[in-house]
Amino acid sequence: GWHEIKTVYNAARQKRVLLRFLCAFFLYSMGVQTVMLLAPLFADKEVGMGADELIMIVLILQLVAIAGAYLFAWLSGRKGNAFAISITLGVWVAICITGFYTVDKITFYMLAAALGMVMGGIQSLSRSTYAKLIPDQMTDTASYFSFYDITEKVAIVLGTFSYGLIEQLTGSMRNSMIFMALFFIAGWGVLRSSGLRAGLPPVHGDKGH
Repeated sequence: GWHEIKTVYNAARQKRVLLRFLCAFFLYSMGVQTVMLLAPLFADKEVGMGADELIMIVLILQLVAIAGAYLFAWLSGRKGNAFAISITLGVWVAICITGFYTVDKITFYMLAAALGMVMGGIQSLSRSTYAKLIPDQMTDTASYFSFYDITEKVAIVLGTFSYGLIEQLTGSMRNSMIFMALFFIAGWGVLRSSGLRAGLPPVHGDKGH
């Protein structure tokens, strides 16, 4: 397994756009996965929502994510994957900033709907963009997607660690939430410098799936 990962990494180093995209994906995934996983905990601790309301939040996230995937697939078809991902990152930054100031339940429900929308969008766009960047002559796409998944899992660990560390240092999850915006901004910056052209054709199905 380690040999396969190393092989994919060495191959990615030879392709600047692919490597830069993976770096961007790693950075903004630290924010995406952390905010997504800890949103119910934030609602409980900072907004004062009960158990039944937290269940509703989780349902909103999952259901709206389906619509988000379709919406951003449409946007990708019109403007390209790179443009669509950039839009989602901008919305993620807005969510983090809004979350910092959110104190009432109604606003948080609206925030959860927006989060679900971009959650579904950025996950489908990232995977389809990565599939498009895999070399055409490569037949063993499973190794590439394994590397992609490991990148995401490491991002989850570091993202949640950062979230918890900021809360411990400052005493508030609100500070952790707004700190997550830095990951999205950094990811957007690397994506912009990757050379990924805005007109990258949309992918309607992942290679190897």
